Formats: sequence, structure tokens, C-alpha cells
Amino acid sequence: MQPMSLAEITECVRGRLADVLDPRALVTQPAVFDSREATPGSLFIALAGEHADGHAYAEAAVNKGATAALVLRPVGVPAIVVDDVLIAFGRLGRFLVHNTLDPASRIVAITGSAGKTSTKDFIAQVLPGNVVATPQSFNNEIGLPLTITLADASTDYLVLEMGARRIGHIRDLTRIAPPDISVVTNVGTAHVGEFGGRENIAQAKGEIVEALPAGGLAVLNADDPLVLAMAHRTHARVVTYGLGEQATVRAADVVLDKRGQPSYTLHAPEGSARVHLQLVGEVQVHNSLAAAAVGREAGLDITQIAELLSAATPQSRWRMETNTRADGVTVINDAYNANPHSMRSSLDALAAMTGGRDQRSIAVLGRMNELGEDARTAHEDVGRHAAALNLDQLIVVGGDEAGWIQQAASSAGIQAVHLPDQETALDLLRSILRSGDVVLVKASRGVQLQQLADALLQPNPTPPGA
Repeated sequence: MQPMSLAEITECVRGRLADVLDPRALVTQPAVFDSREATPGSLFIALAGEHADGHAYAEAAVNKGATAALVLRPVGVPAIVVDDVLIAFGRLGRFLVHNTLDPASRIVAITGSAGKTSTKDFIAQVLPGNVVATPQSFNNEIGLPLTITLADASTDYLVLEMGARRIGHIRDLTRIAPPDISVVTNVGTAHVGEFGGRENIAQAKGEIVEALPAGGLAVLNADDPLVLAMAHRTHARVVTYGLGEQATVRAADVVLDKRGQPSYTLHAPEGSARVHLQLVGEVQVHNSLAAAAVGREAGLDITQIAELLSAATPQSRWRMETNTRADGVTVINDAYNANPHSMRSSLDALAAMTGGRDQRSIAVLGRMNELGEDARTAHEDVGRHAAALNLDQLIVVGGDEAGWIQQAASSAGIQAVHLPDQETALDLLRSILRSGDVVLVKASRGVQLQQLADALLQPNPTPPGA
């Protein structure tokens, strides 16, 4: 973060100082909202959450070196008091974008129902120069300004993931950080229960291209009709990507190897090159194509882009995170989140990685959240898809929604069991796993199924949460 005095920040966020001895004291490091991550010169953001109030940790943050805290009320340590911490933090983010970034730096904004984080990670590894990208999945009104504080005048590209829980949310985020390049990965069924339909999701996601200036660039998934239609919502140039011949940047001859890693031929108007990704799952083809389109805009040639994509490594946890135990059992932790499309893609990758004489495919699945009235059909479709792949074992963990997966899979003819909790699932897995098995663990974030995946990787597995 470019150094700013407490007085300057206070004016920017329309707050007032409390318990500050020197208004000229500088904030020189990125903002934090976890007091344990505070460092000398940082700014602590005191958020009041459902289970904890950040104001109670302001003193601990300052004791670790934070210059001050952004708060709703005085807390006995140097602080900037505001009426609304999130709104004030957004004001700080907007100020930093307009006043501390170099005018030549470019903002790349990414949204979509699935694949945002992997696409962001690909883009950050393809772009040249000094690139600052959203950590993990910090893509909301908290994470976006926090990411901005990681940048400074030396930043060439600021790559920002933008999520939406309602129509208008992305518009608010783009007002903080107006994009030069906007990428839309897809319009799926994630959060469809909250939005009330895919058309409403498309309306929300399309706000990211509406925010582009006329000289900007929209990068759109040509294989998703709802995304492709967003071309009519911007005056910026449009570049498309996908598997179809109509896409500007496309992939052909896609194959998955025994590690589940895709290879393909990258085609663009300038030429072609072969790509072999180090990430697992065919879904990564589209994510990497979006990055290729952004790389072209940065002036890279196709050979360079292919080499950078082939060298890109996983950057975010719990997204097809693959590890092999000493006894030869492979665990795929894809438990960060789940929707019907990503479930099918992950199951496809599992099937591609198995099938040898000593290999068995085992899927451990939990429920998919926020699907509204489509929930039962969506879960049953996943079960039928698992059966069509002829997986060796399906273990479903949790309540009735997860049970719908098992019922459909069993009816379609594969071995499937429905277990009440992670501890029971771990006990079963301990008893059946053998060298060569590949285990996929996947569910929506709220299920916390990554705990089971982590337990499976321990030398002497312990019950999740124990």
C-alpha cells in the first residue's frame, strides 16, 4: 500500500480520529481484518460478524504493530471512527485506485458462477510485470478493497475477482475499482435460490461488462449463451473464448491424461500452440482460455501464452487439490464449493484418472447449497452422472439433500451409500482404501468437507474436527 497518514485516511473515509497521538502516523502496509495478521504499519479493519466482533481484537492488532483500526466506536487504541466500516473501507479502496495506482496500470475484473478463482489464478500467472491479484476468494465488499491495499504505484495489473449475492452487487464493486478488462466465466446455478433464476444471475454478472469504458475489453465465454449475450451490454471491444469454432480464442483436441490434467491446442487469430495444464479437470480448459484472451491483450504472443499456461500451478486451496499418500492412495480435495456443473466436471476428472487394473474411483460428496426449487433435481442429476461414469464407490455424507444423490446413483446401478457425518465416512474409508485408489471429496463450502480430505492425508487419520 502507498503510505498514507491517518489524517489523510480519515479525510478519505469521512471519519474522525480517536485516541491518536500523531495524525501524521503512516499506514504503509496492506489492511487486515484478522488481528493475527497485523504487522507494523498495517490498518486493522474491525468487522462485526455473526460470531465475533472485530472491535474486541483492535487492541491486539495495534499491539502487533497496526498503526490504527477502522472502527464504529472508540476502542481505546488509535482508531478512525466511521458510521459504517464497510462503506468507509470501500471509500479507501476507491481513493487508492484513483490516486495511488499508476495511470498506466490496468484493472482486470473477473466474475462468473464458477471458475472465478481458478481463472483469476491463471490470469495472474500469465500477465507480465508486477501483478497483484485477489488472495484466495476475497471477492466481496471486504475482500476487494483489501486486495487494493496490496497494490501500489509499481503495480502493472490489478486482478480482482468479483462475486455477487444480489443484483447491483457487482456494480457497487466496479464503482470502487472500475475495470479496464472484464472477464465472465459462465452463468450457472450457483446461488440460483437467492437470485430466483439464471436470467437474474446473468443480469447480475453482466454488470461487470457494463462498467467497462469504450476503450476497454470484455472477455466472454462463447460456449455459454447467457454470457455471450452480454456483448450487447457494453460499448467495449469483445473477445470470446471457448471450444466452438466461433470463439476468438479456442481450444481443440482436448484430452485428459491419467493425472486428470488436460492438454489442448490453443488457437487464436495469430496462430496455434499446444498447452498442457498442471491443474486437474477439463473445466480448467475454459479457465485457461480466458487467461489466454487476457494475455493477448497484454501483448503476449501465442507461444508465450501457451508456455505460461503450461507452467501455471494451483494457487488456491481445496480446488481439485491433489495429493498422493505414501501408501499410493490419491486424495482430490475439491471441497471449496460445489454446484451442478462443477460436480459433474470433478466427477469426470475422477473417472479420467482411474480405470487401471489397480485403480478404483471413489467419490465422497455432500450437498450443494442455494439451489432453490431445483435442489432435488440437481442432486439427483449428479447421482445419475456418477452412475453413468461407472464409479467404483459413491459415498454421500449429510442430510436429505445429499441423500438424493445416493438414491439416484443406486437406482442407476452403482454402489452408493448415504452416511450421516464425516466421522462415519472416515471410518468407512479407512476400512476400504487400498493402494491405487483415487478419492474425490466435494461439496458446498458450508459442509466443510475439506476436513475429511485433510484427515485422509494424515499418517494416522483422525476424525474431522477432533
